[in-house]
Amino acid sequence: MNAIEVQNVSKLYGGLKALDQLTFTIVPNTITGVIGRNGAGKTTLLKIISGFYPVSSGEVRVFSENPFNNLKISANLIFVDDNMVFPPWLNLAEILKASASFYPNWDDEMAKRLFDYFDLNPKQLHHHLSKGMKSTFNIIIGLSSRCPITIFDEPTTGMDAAIRKDFYKALLKDYIAHPRTILFSSHLLNEIDTILENVLLIRNGSVALHKPIDDLKEYAVGVRGKTTLVEQVTKGMEVIYVEEFGDDYIYSVVKDVYPEATWLEAKKLGLELSPVATEDLCVYLTAKNKGGINDVFN
Repeated sequence: MNAIEVQNVSKLYGGLKALDQLTFTIVPNTITGVIGRNGAGKTTLLKIISGFYPVSSGEVRVFSENPFNNLKISANLIFVDDNMVFPPWLNLAEILKASASFYPNWDDEMAKRLFDYFDLNPKQLHHHLSKGMKSTFNIIIGLSSRCPITIFDEPTTGMDAAIRKDFYKALLKDYIAHPRTILFSSHLLNEIDTILENVLLIRNGSVALHKPIDDLKEYAVGVRGKTTLVEQVTKGMEVIYVEEFGDDYIYSVVKDVYPEATWLEAKKLGLELSPVATEDLCVYLTAKNKGGINDVFN
């Protein structure tokens, strides 16, 4: 049984189509990065999976059930973002205690250890915390709940680099010890690609790509050199991105589905071949055109 099944899902807000015929599946006990530009539809998708929004058309199943207004799904799924709201009269210690009674798999010992490690004040009120400290407390709730489906939507807002690194380590360690299905949306793919197993790339409300992270790292190759030679080698190839440097020098990113002999010939011509970082590749794949911002100045 798949953990999440999304079939031909669209979501309309008035005349605006936030999601457009999305179809994909997520298998249990995997970490999937949901990647896309602002406005791509990531949060809308994650909130539909979480049961907050109904679909306009199509079908969503979480553990074979419709998640919308589903109490069983709510008890086994947690959605963590920087807008989490808790009762304003409860302090942080009281929120942790209340959370333990709601989530069946709650790990109180780990929650306390993380709470102490991040040096939070148990008597402080959540709405009085700084943005970064709110995010830190929210991820403690998300990790300690140990929900079968855990969704982090841009969870590190306001955190400094050191806290983010600690969070990624804690997430991976706890996931290895207690596997569950985790969806993680982020703009910082370069920071999280070491903890992801799969990437779901969203572009304009549609699925642009859904692959294991290892496949994504080998998805494309960069070709750099004199314009005429690069164009000669890449003619007929699937070009993802092109950037010009001066009058006779370009960098092209092409899908890496061609024989090794092709790239050996390119090297003989003096062209430089290089891997493409996953974060850069996702930027190129979601761009409106193959030249990115450079096209504005041409």
